[in-house]
Amino acid sequence: MANERRHGIQSVGIGLRVLDVLAAQEGAQPLGVIAAASDLSSSQAHRYLASLVAAGMARQDEASGRYDLGPAALRLGLGALTRIDAFHEANLAITEFANQTGRTVQMASLGPVGPIVVRWAMGSPPVATSLMVGSSLPLLRSATGHVFLAFRPDNHTRHLIERETDESRGLEPVDVEALRTRVRADGYSSVSGSVIPGLRATAVPIFDLQEEAVMTATVLATAAFKPELDDAVREQLIAVCDRVTTAIGGRRPAV
Repeated sequence: MANERRHGIQSVGIGLRVLDVLAAQEGAQPLGVIAAASDLSSSQAHRYLASLVAAGMARQDEASGRYDLGPAALRLGLGALTRIDAFHEANLAITEFANQTGRTVQMASLGPVGPIVVRWAMGSPPVATSLMVGSSLPLLRSATGHVFLAFRPDNHTRHLIERETDESRGLEPVDVEALRTRVRADGYSSVSGSVIPGLRATAVPIFDLQEEAVMTATVLATAAFKPELDDAVREQLIAVCDRVTTAIGGRRPAV
């Protein structure tokens, strides 16, 4: 009985592994690819895939013979997504980051009038600014705004670009396309003193399932923090935001 129980649990584990492989692919894949990625022989993978197809967790295209996720897997995934509180997940991770690094982090979402500060995680010493929860930030001249510019559809930001361009007469013009291209390539944006004099800011995106920046986490620093440590802190924040992206079912877009 004990051996049967262990065998059954192992079978479930392998089946879930095959299902995870299917989920990780960009599209439908042939049996050989799935078997190799699952570390199974073709005959083993075929048996598990047949069971997944029967349960609706996978499907097989009749013409090509390739396998993909099935309707039951979609329902399972959507059910999990409805139970995820993206803000709660991000808040926990960013607060822990601030406690570990001593750096202050500002979280923001994109609203109809621009990026809006939704949360502060204070470091030590805390960074004091005129910004508070509910404050709006410029799209074209803040690190936070740059991330939304780069990782949200054009129709979400076009009206903000037009408004800020009209309001910024007399300031150095911004090459919007060059800025968008640079931030998408880097995966983050850093500015120094462009919003508040003496304040360094690096913004990192948190992505949703549609590969759009649903939130940003922006680490702030004054002269009290050594600039030579900024790169290491930035990489640590990127890793934290990537973990949050995964936890909420999001995906980082391919550059």
